[in-house]
Amino acid sequence: MIPAGPSPLQHEAAARWQAAWRQAVRDPRELLTLLGLEAQAQRISEAAAAQFPLRVPRGFIARMRHGDPDDPLLRQVLPVLDEERVAPGFELDAVGDGAARRGHGVIHKYNGRALLIATGSCAVNCRYCFRRHYPYAEDTAAAAGWRGALDVLRQDRSIHEVILSGGDPLSLADHKLTELSDALRDIPHIRRLRIHSRLPIVLPERVDAGLLHWLHGLPWPVVIVVHANHGNEFDATVDAALAGLRDAGATLLNQAVLLRGVNDSVDALASLCERGFQAGVLPYYLHQLDRVAGAAHFEVDDPRALALHVELTSRLPGYLVPRLVREIPGHPSKSPLSRALDSTAHAV
Repeated sequence: MIPAGPSPLQHEAAARWQAAWRQAVRDPRELLTLLGLEAQAQRISEAAAAQFPLRVPRGFIARMRHGDPDDPLLRQVLPVLDEERVAPGFELDAVGDGAARRGHGVIHKYNGRALLIATGSCAVNCRYCFRRHYPYAEDTAAAAGWRGALDVLRQDRSIHEVILSGGDPLSLADHKLTELSDALRDIPHIRRLRIHSRLPIVLPERVDAGLLHWLHGLPWPVVIVVHANHGNEFDATVDAALAGLRDAGATLLNQAVLLRGVNDSVDALASLCERGFQAGVLPYYLHQLDRVAGAAHFEVDDPRALALHVELTSRLPGYLVPRLVREIPGHPSKSPLSRALDSTAHAV
């Protein structure tokens, strides 16, 4: 049974998350001032901020430690001089998205699954983002009423799972999401819907009555993969948002990226996994950094990554240990890091 349509209160809730979006901080110096870190302004890269602008919601800033220049949440969003360093092997398209593009806004890398670049918008610009150079202006699935993307999905009966990504698909208004899901209902070979979103973590206001109404009415099993890298990203507002998503029937998983200076310790990783589980989210992937230009200062070397994962496995029960993986362009799935290293060694 599909619940009744959105009420005036639901429209008010939508206005609240959109207002929080508009009020996001976009000036690196304002961000540092809010945290009492004005003296850190010399770290800011004007060039990096111009190429990939700062954007961070105020609610996320409130979870940062005041006066701490090494705060793990701040490190993820502040454009710094290290981004200007040219590092061998760090590229504009780190994961081979370009070679896997099919139709408008569709990326098809893995058997049975197609990913839609639903939009280029996101509530936060993470400095390690592997799509920070993606040509969103020319390639988003929501353009032209999703028609190009839907044509690809209809014509390929091997596709059973649609993955909404971006940018952030939950940055779309509810009516745009409904437009897509209504069209997907007419494609009989679609069996699952997966949504990759950072918004429930950085902008929990997005999980409002209108979004939950949409989720309740979907005819497929829904998996929502959120993205948190540190336990401090969770608070009571995030917990409430995640509880709402679970109550709407979604399975919740978390994917994180291993980041130097953010979560590259066993204590930080264990805290992240345990805090996420407390909020009803199972660990899914711990990604070794995608080598995108501008992010080299976040890289943790492979031996260190493997050692951290081994120690994490000895500390936590298996269901709380994410899979340590790397994405290798052209491979048919995410590769466990140990297997990826074996593959590289054989290639050499």
